[in-house]
Amino acid sequence: MLNVENQILDISETKLLALKLCDNLKVGDVVMLQGELGVGKTTLSRLIINNLHSQNNIERPNSINSPTFPILLTYDLKSYEIYHYDLYRIKNIRELEELDFFENIKHSITLIEWPEILMGISSIKKYYHINLDLFSETKRLLTIKSYK
Repeated sequence: MLNVENQILDISETKLLALKLCDNLKVGDVVMLQGELGVGKTTLSRLIINNLHSQNNIERPNSINSPTFPILLTYDLKSYEIYHYDLYRIKNIRELEELDFFENIKHSITLIEWPEILMGISSIKKYYHINLDLFSETKRLLTIKSYK
């Protein structure tokens, strides 16, 4: 479990934190990334995805984009997949059910940008909530709370 309270981090410190987080992640875990537009949710997701590839001795993807338009991008790590969601355009839980969201999280490590629609849903029991705030042009204020 990893908990961080109001840490001000630059990109190199954020890379180290992402590595530490990956050491704790297991299949079935959900990482909810919350923060305003442009604060670094996709950057942190990219760091996590690259670290998980490295930890599994799998070549890193050539590019990791935000799943804003497709809503979901997946990355195969042979023994499990990473599901990377952007729920900004999702209006209700039914839309998530149509994407098999609740079934998918059982067998993957799931990263979710814009997770507000999921906050308080009792079927998600194991998750990390990461809140990012802009501190300066090069630094972010991060808080990570784990719920397991």
